[in-house]
Order: sequence, then structure tokens, then C-alpha cells
Amino acid sequence: MLFALIILYVVTLFYLSVTDRFRHYASLIALQGWILFGIALLRLHSIHWGELLFVLAETLIFKALIVPYMLRRIIRKTGVARVHENSVTGVSSLLLFVAGLLVSAGIAYSIADTTVNVVFFAVAVYAVLCGLILITTHKRIFSHLIGFLVIENGVFLFSLAVGVEMPMLVSVAMLLDILMSVLMLGVFFSKLGERIRNLTSDELTLLKD
Repeated sequence: MLFALIILYVVTLFYLSVTDRFRHYASLIALQGWILFGIALLRLHSIHWGELLFVLAETLIFKALIVPYMLRRIIRKTGVARVHENSVTGVSSLLLFVAGLLVSAGIAYSIADTTVNVVFFAVAVYAVLCGLILITTHKRIFSHLIGFLVIENGVFLFSLAVGVEMPMLVSVAMLLDILMSVLMLGVFFSKLGERIRNLTSDELTLLKD
């Protein structure tokens, strides 16, 4: 069951590489939240019940429910629908994601350690790389926000790679996860509002001049 959830999580990352609708992005982030909830439930069942309850609550309530809800509100308020036309094509993006998967597997097995779950570590590295690919190959700021959320999920998986041996690390990672997500979503939703309808990274770069 745990391996099936890991495979499903990797599939969601591949789907992120080919879809061009932001509502699909929001749905995939929600699905990843549910997947991570199941992974945490199966992976961390042996830790203290209080820490397990905190991790499960944060994963289910925040990642699977609150964050996707806020993303959909941003989509409705700003009217953003599709990835910017100047972004890389779906095929090119998919090839980058496949290359990222191969690189992640190579990194994980090259530093394999008995105290670290190699599969979790490889998927965590892959999630981080996927987030970076989304950020660097897309123009619209909303895509960058999704990329940062994907990176956060990768950090969560990093903590699960050693979570059974270091449960406090998981708790600290969750606190940082909550803080970062709330700050990012709060800034985008309450400060920028409708002005991010067509805002791109190139326009933000001009603000420095």
C-alpha cells in the first residue's frame, strides 16, 4: 500500500508537467495532500501518538483541504486559467521531469544509507527538482507558487525519509511547512489580489530597475 501511494505521488508530479490549466494544478496539490496523509499514516505509525496526530492533522487539514481551497479562490478571483503561452511545451516539460526522475534516482542511490529510506529520499529529491522546473520554465507567478508548494511537499518527504528514527524532525518540519505556506498564500491572496491576473516573473524583474 505504501509503495502504491509513492507511485501515485510520482504520477501526480508527471501530470503537473503536462497540464496547462491552473485548476488542475490546484486539484493535484489537493491529491498530493491526501497521498501524503496516507503515507504519513503508514510510515509513522510507530512514533508517539501525539506527534503522529499532529503530523496527520497538518497533512490532512492544511495540505489536502485549506491550501487547495485558497488556490481555487485565487484562481476565481484573478481569472488565471492557463499556463503562460511563453512557457515550454508539454513535451519539453515532460522530458525535463523524466530527466529529473533519473537524476533523483542516481542521487539517492549514490548516497544510500541504512538510516535513510532510499525510496522516500529519491522521491523527495524528485519533488524538489519538479518544483524548481515549474518555477524556472513558467512565467506566471501562480505557477511559481505551485512550484514552491511542490518543493514543500518534497521537504515533507525528506522528513519522512528519517521520520521513524527522528520524529521530532517531522514535527519541526511541519511547523516550518505551515509557516511558509501561510505566508506565501497570504501575500499572494491579500496583497496582490487581482493584479496577479497576468503578472509574470519578467514583470517582477522590472520592479528592480
